[in-house]
Amino acid sequence: MSHPIVLAITGASGAAYARRLLELLLANGTEVHLTISPSGRTVLREELAVDVDLDNFRPEQLLPDGAGQGGLGRLIYHHHQDFMAPIASGSFLTSGMVICPCSGSTLSGVAHGGSANLIQRAADVHLKERRRLILVPRETPLSLPQIENLRSAHLAGATILPAAPGWYHGVRRVEDLVDFVVARILDQLAIRCSLIRRWGEESAS
Repeated sequence: MSHPIVLAITGASGAAYARRLLELLLANGTEVHLTISPSGRTVLREELAVDVDLDNFRPEQLLPDGAGQGGLGRLIYHHHQDFMAPIASGSFLTSGMVICPCSGSTLSGVAHGGSANLIQRAADVHLKERRRLILVPRETPLSLPQIENLRSAHLAGATILPAAPGWYHGVRRVEDLVDFVVARILDQLAIRCSLIRRWGEESAS
């Protein structure tokens, strides 16, 4: 059995990527340890009209239609200031961590080894333990400090996976663009999916 995946949602635009990723991880039977920053909560509300209570979180707040909950996955929530959560320790085994979307301030904290909250601490754990850490930034354009932070995070072992969807897979709706990015994240986690038509594959139509 594979180890859990850590998913952190922070305050960059692109909340749809995070929710879709969570749905598919749970549908795949993955145990997901979720943590959300206050800014991430704000973006969820503004972009998806989803209102989550960080102090009294319930899965139906984020997945109101029960999407993904029909699988064998398990969702475990940790408050962003709970440094006693298992994901704050390297002794808690995981198959990787995804910060999606990854805000500029979170990126800075990761690049400089900060532990201002559980998200940054868990990311630091994944770097020191040499486990998968996938950062999904969406900021554009990038400032020089952000570029340097991306470089530092990459050199430390993180995978930088910008939320930059391709258009070669038969895009017909916004959800197709979301699925492109989520499929690439799942690839990095070594989780098989058939969300998109891959380069070189024949169109199903």
